[in-house]
Amino acid sequence: MTAQGNGMVFIVFVGLNWAVFSGLYNIYKTMKTTISSDVLSAAIAAVRTQSPLVHNITNYVVMNNSANALLAIGASPVMAHWVSEMEEMTAIAGALVLNIGTLDDKWIDGMLIAGKAAMRRGTPIVLDPVGVGATSQRTEAAMKIIEHCRPIIIRGNASEIMALVDASVKSKGVDSSASSDDALESAKRLAVDTGAVVVISGATDYITNGADVYTVEGGSPIMTTVTGMGCMSTAIVGAFAAVVEDPMIAATAAMAVMSLAGERAAEYSRGNGSMQVNFLDELYNLRSLDFARDDK
Repeated sequence: MTAQGNGMVFIVFVGLNWAVFSGLYNIYKTMKTTISSDVLSAAIAAVRTQSPLVHNITNYVVMNNSANALLAIGASPVMAHWVSEMEEMTAIAGALVLNIGTLDDKWIDGMLIAGKAAMRRGTPIVLDPVGVGATSQRTEAAMKIIEHCRPIIIRGNASEIMALVDASVKSKGVDSSASSDDALESAKRLAVDTGAVVVISGATDYITNGADVYTVEGGSPIMTTVTGMGCMSTAIVGAFAAVVEDPMIAATAAMAVMSLAGERAAEYSRGNGSMQVNFLDELYNLRSLDFARDDK
């Protein structure tokens, strides 16, 4: 273990498959993540330099927030949900993000068309099952998208992930009524059943492929009072999935970026209003250097 300034480096692994794990904890104050700082640096540099187009079929509440978050991190957002243009729009995208926050039948049809087109092209698909468990219709819509579009990453809060595995689980609207720790076993099962990497957002973010588990710790409690933080994280996951081949690394890097930006923004935010603006500024000013190895 080495210590330098505010940071320390630890060797940490949570999982079933590797006997020895070479990733390092990178710590910025309270932000910790299982993957190495070099990998994080490379991932954010890839987003900045390649500026992937991320096609979002997302909800009315967060369109502006998600678009600005993608721009801040260096990606290029398009927020398109017209059914007639789904094929063409998906053809030029580096990733497709499907967010079921404000659904109707036409939006579901558009998601399925876009998702099938992305599958044919090998374009990464990220699903945010917003509010699953609140109503049977939402759960059915999410399961239909999973079945027909085969997302490579599913990101949700604890209740949403648990509800995708057990229909008897009920969520509190779009808010979670469970902790991310409670949902880990459900996430592993969902990953095995779907072939997707599953991300649970919470005080500790868990990222799993059913066998290995990566974690991100940090952020700030005030993030939970800002509308659309989870949806923004899914959009950012889409940006990283467009440029990072390994979906475990892509998802973990995205959640680490969210955590670090949130942690920094909270230091000088007076409430959730200033937090929203400060968070975008911190995303914008985040650079690969911020994940530089502490032991160099």
